[in-house]
Amino acid sequence: MPHAVWRCALVLLLLAGCTARDDVPSAETLPTAQVAAMPIRATQIEPRDWPAFRAPVMAYEDAAPLPTLLPTVPAVPQPTVGPGGLAFPLRTERLELGVHAHLFWTNRSLPLRLAREGGFGWIRQQIHWADQEGPPGVYQWGEELDAIVAATEAAGLKLMLSIVRSPTFYGRFGRDGLPEDPAPFGRFVAALVQRYRGRIHAVQIWNEQNLAHENGGYVSTDDAGRYVELVKVAYAAIKAVDPAVFVVTGAPASTAVNSPGLAISDVRYYAAMLGYQNGVLRTVTDAIGVHPGGSANPPETLWPTAPSSAQGWTDHPTFYFRNIEHIRALLEDYQFETMPVWITEFGWATANDTPGFEFGNQVSLAQQADYLVGALELVEQRYPWVDAMFVWNLNFAVLRAASGQPRHEQASFSVLNADYTPRPAYTALRQAIVGLRERGR
Repeated sequence: MPHAVWRCALVLLLLAGCTARDDVPSAETLPTAQVAAMPIRATQIEPRDWPAFRAPVMAYEDAAPLPTLLPTVPAVPQPTVGPGGLAFPLRTERLELGVHAHLFWTNRSLPLRLAREGGFGWIRQQIHWADQEGPPGVYQWGEELDAIVAATEAAGLKLMLSIVRSPTFYGRFGRDGLPEDPAPFGRFVAALVQRYRGRIHAVQIWNEQNLAHENGGYVSTDDAGRYVELVKVAYAAIKAVDPAVFVVTGAPASTAVNSPGLAISDVRYYAAMLGYQNGVLRTVTDAIGVHPGGSANPPETLWPTAPSSAQGWTDHPTFYFRNIEHIRALLEDYQFETMPVWITEFGWATANDTPGFEFGNQVSLAQQADYLVGALELVEQRYPWVDAMFVWNLNFAVLRAASGQPRHEQASFSVLNADYTPRPAYTALRQAIVGLRERGR
């Protein structure tokens, strides 16, 4: 098992495929947002006396205990009525299907039309808080974000915004991870939902927050408590503006690594989130985000009971889509069994040239289609507690090809080709979604 764990560590260090990062290619090629030009008070943005950041890399002991399971202590009761007199938690009326897209500084009408024609009802778009605020308290939304919201609405699609990256004047150590104080984030999300009231339908608080590169370069189990505090503030702020917006937790990445400079395992991080303050999270979110793995493993397989015959990335459950079953068991242990799950990223890489993602070279385009449909069928048949699923991804093949990286791993996960023609995965999912709706799901 150790070799699998450290292979996974390498993957995490090299741009996780299920993480929307825009540092390769450069921000000039794929910027995340437009920031209005205005004078910046540098002393407020980058205090010179803040400590230099250092991220030690040290493995935890395998026997390090998880937080105490909630069944042994009184749990914070979950309400039945939420803000605005709406049901708590908010639930979807059917299994919702969405797809992650990148719509900044690119053609928006074509991918949005293809998403709608493919049967998807939702778009998940990641935005960087740091691109939208600066100096402190000044929000600079920019024409691009306005255009994305308007175009998604015009296409008849619902929009989930996944918010990441603190401005450095708020982030711990002056980095872009979780903010030191959650209050500014609350003010930001309130302003965001107010600006786009009725046109943002879900907000996801951070992304794969158990990875060091999503948290300013360092992560620990204790950060899970800091994260829940962020959700508490964000939930109250969002619901005060629009109680109908779904608030979804960020989904820890599926990994077994425990090293502060790389990642905290999903099981350890979830346990710390769920157990924090006797389960207070159950009162301040509408859904728990999950990112099940896939590697080259068919969706029905799972180590060790039904392992895949793929080469490599097979000897730990975090390499499998069905790892979601372990997360569900954890939710039940911590008395979150009535809280729905949103799978906010799932997908299978195909042939690519990105180190750490070699497993994709075992997956043909036809297999990618089969696996994506197989995962959808698995959820429909066996996971009634899943309310929404978002395919990773729609159009990254287009963007990566335009930047001279047609075989980048992000491109390999796409369901569209670089010229916007459909891959087998797109066609198969469209047919599967039609069948799903015909069955009343």
